[in-house]
Amino acid sequence: MSSILTNNGAMVALQTLRSINSNLAETQSQISTGKNVANAKDNAAVWAISKTMEADVKGFKGISDSLNLGQSTVTVARQAAETVTELLTEIKGKVVAAQEENVDRAKIQTDISALRDQIGAVVGAAQFNGLNLLSNTETAAGSGSVNVLASLDRSADGVAASDITVGKQDLGTGASSIDYTGTSPATNADLFAFGTTAAQAVTAVNTGANASLTINIGSEAAATAPSLANFSADDAVEAGTGFQIVISASGGQVPAGFNTADGDVTYVARDGDTANDVATGLANAFNKYAKETLGSELVGEGSGKIQARVGDDGFSLVIEGFDDQAADTFSVNAEQFDADDTTIGGRLEALTDIDVTTDAGADSALDEIEGLIQISIDSAAQFGSAQGRIETQSEFISGLTDALKSGIGTLVDADMEEASARLQALQVQQQLGVQALSIANQAPQSLLSLFR
Repeated sequence: MSSILTNNGAMVALQTLRSINSNLAETQSQISTGKNVANAKDNAAVWAISKTMEADVKGFKGISDSLNLGQSTVTVARQAAETVTELLTEIKGKVVAAQEENVDRAKIQTDISALRDQIGAVVGAAQFNGLNLLSNTETAAGSGSVNVLASLDRSADGVAASDITVGKQDLGTGASSIDYTGTSPATNADLFAFGTTAAQAVTAVNTGANASLTINIGSEAAATAPSLANFSADDAVEAGTGFQIVISASGGQVPAGFNTADGDVTYVARDGDTANDVATGLANAFNKYAKETLGSELVGEGSGKIQARVGDDGFSLVIEGFDDQAADTFSVNAEQFDADDTTIGGRLEALTDIDVTTDAGADSALDEIEGLIQISIDSAAQFGSAQGRIETQSEFISGLTDALKSGIGTLVDADMEEASARLQALQVQQQLGVQALSIANQAPQSLLSLFR
């Protein structure tokens, strides 16, 4: 049936042409934007995934900048630590030269002082953007390390940032101190097992003929060897907390008359120190003082010698050959001071005490410089390890960013070859659709011939 009111052929042709024009517009949009999914309307799920990944890429670009900043900071610290090592090695050469008596030790000491001042200048200048990793004398918690933003970890629970922690390696030469006049030791201070009510003083008397006396300082006071049940080597210590060992000895043994005073055996904790670090610092301070006071031949391991050690029980004083005599008494008092009354010193503090102008000074300087060189070597090695890790993470982040960009492109980018072929095909279809619509629109004209 033919009708001049309803042209079914034109309607079909028009619908086809509209579909062709829609596909053509979509293809032209892909060609102009280069994207198969340009907005959420094109494909909501794929668009959402791509936007999340694009946000991660933006975040990783910021992480890359953070890693570059951290790497530069650590590089400066490492180079400075290596320079300090070289300067300490030069000082060792001067100290060795001072062992010969027929030399001008005063001039050698002048050279050592100049090198020491140069070390101070290097440490002071070893900063990047105001951050110096060779100084750790602040009392604020967390100031002993620096966190470098390293990654963003996405999980079902959300996004979390992960850091690379770089510990400061103090190579300062400043001296630590405790204000004994302005404060008094904490009552019942337990040196390592914080928070307990242990007694401070430990007194050992009559331990047996030629017995080895071991005193573990810190927990319960007993006649011979107090236990240290609450000791934990990993217990954190507040920065600036001062510690002191005070010793009083009488009798005919090695420590006879070996009495210390305030400031002789001390250690002031820096941020990041543990109880084991405190124990080690006190042991080193005690052994150094003992050598200076008693002589090296009476300090160490062996019968008739005294030595401070650090083990599972923390800080221990060991006296080998402690005879059984009524008058033999060896008392130890462990004292703790608040951070407000202390000054944190540098790890190269002993450098200021090196004096080779005397025989005794030249001998002690040789022992001292070896320990200082090892401190600087360890510091440089720590920075080197941190720098290597940061560089590895930086390379990983760069590769990860490229991989994410490639993945986003796979999801949303248009296939230009396919789009070009579709464009040409749709243009031909459009022309045919226009002609089909024109023919369909002329159909009613044929009805006029029926009325002639």
